Amino acid sequence: MNRTEALRILGLDEDATLADIKTAYKETAQILHPDRFATNKKLQDRATEQFKNLQEAYEYLTSGKGSRTKAGRAASATRAYGPGGQAEARLAGIAAARTQLVHQRDVVYDERRNGLVMAGIGAVVAILFRKPGPLLILATAGVTAVMWGIIQAVGAQRTIGTLNEHIDELKAEQRRLESELEDLE
Repeated sequence: MNRTEALRILGLDEDATLADIKTAYKETAQILHPDRFATNKKLQDRATEQFKNLQEAYEYLTSGKGSRTKAGRAASATRAYGPGGQAEARLAGIAAARTQLVHQRDVVYDERRNGLVMAGIGAVVAILFRKPGPLLILATAGVTAVMWGIIQAVGAQRTIGTLNEHIDELKAEQRRLESELEDLE
């Protein structure tokens, strides 16, 4: 990992200060923490992976390995203490978190679609093979597929609702920060 990759993971620009890095880390960690996705094992696993990447990037940048040259530090120090520097860093962190949440939501949309397709196929199989006889077992499998598909779709829909709530919270925070920046100008 290099400085540029670590900053990208945190949603920051090359001129980010240590304060910007700490702020972006705290905000993104709250958004991506795996415990927020306890109801969905797949999302929780994905959040765990992204959270590990976030921690690795933060440790790299704060350990001194990802430090800049003196000229770079001077330029960013000027920006960091200027009006709006911290708000801009927070906006960058929000943008990165929103991107990841939208991606996660897209994955869950796929899961919901797959569940609905499975329910539909299962219903067709159950209807076609509903007569007594040796193919009755296919009807039972069809009913099982319908139940599994519905459970999958409902669970995915709940997760989509949660992700949409988090995205809306980020949008509200972004609007608030943008209005703060406008007031500073």
